[in-house]
Amino acid sequence: LSRWELEFITYTNVIFHPNTIDIVQLKTDGHEASFTIKIRYTPNPKLYDPGSSKSDYNISALVTIVTKTFLRYDKLRVLIDSIRRFYPTVTIIIADDSKPTEKVEGPYIEQYFMPFGKGWFAGRNLAVSQVTTKYFLWVDDDFIFSPRTKVEKLVEVLEKTTLDLVGGSVREVTGFTTTFRQKINVQSGGREGDCLSTEPGFHHAIKGFPNCVVTDGVVNFFLARTSKVQQVGFDPRLRRVAHIEFFIDGLGILHVGSCDDVIVDHASKIKLSWMKNANEKEYEKFRYPNSSDHDGQARHRLFYFKNKFQCLRFG
Repeated sequence: LSRWELEFITYTNVIFHPNTIDIVQLKTDGHEASFTIKIRYTPNPKLYDPGSSKSDYNISALVTIVTKTFLRYDKLRVLIDSIRRFYPTVTIIIADDSKPTEKVEGPYIEQYFMPFGKGWFAGRNLAVSQVTTKYFLWVDDDFIFSPRTKVEKLVEVLEKTTLDLVGGSVREVTGFTTTFRQKINVQSGGREGDCLSTEPGFHHAIKGFPNCVVTDGVVNFFLARTSKVQQVGFDPRLRRVAHIEFFIDGLGILHVGSCDDVIVDHASKIKLSWMKNANEKEYEKFRYPNSSDHDGQARHRLFYFKNKFQCLRFG
């Protein structure tokens, strides 16, 4: 066949199934060619309004701050007050499974109530499902913003790299800071299941951002592309204790980074037992279950069944 004749060859599939391939073969005297055609709809773009700003980024248009709260309204209000010092018009979304509930008032605040004790990851799902901006910033309800909490820096990293999620650093009242950078490795184990291991560390530095690295898991303070995290989701069966599970579910989907120069403060956890109020005592019962607790056992069952892991090693 001549080049001119090839221009008039067309292909039409007769059975449509998305994300499949067909192999087309052309044969002539002494020649044979095969090529692959991918059958799919071209994905439509998902565009976000960046807003207008005198600076490089309009944080209120690009970012929503999301959190999950449970029996800690005093700390939640401190968090909101600290956010408003630096980002007075950014939307804050709160998922709340407390009882009794308290209405958190204020402009640009959305509070969503859940059944009592519905859980940590269920709350994350609810909060993130309501985000309409390109990015969301996840914070715990006992964090405190400071001049070091430069959300603009995290936005710049995601805007100028292929990362989907970038973590910052959390500073304790003692001055200790953590990024919780984790490398996750899954080794094939055959029919009986694979083996998961995690260890502190990162893969490599990010060019152009000297304080940032590529890793697999980060601390509970991160900026992420909303659409990518919604694709992964948070398993609502993980009610009380969960973190690395989200990043395990995101393997192969999320490109994760970490920057240690964007810092949020962590409210003090140091309080004598006889000074704790009823809400604080109730919170601790849910937050720190004992080893025989049903939720802790369910967490391990998920590893072994849902993820088909036969062995685990957390570094």
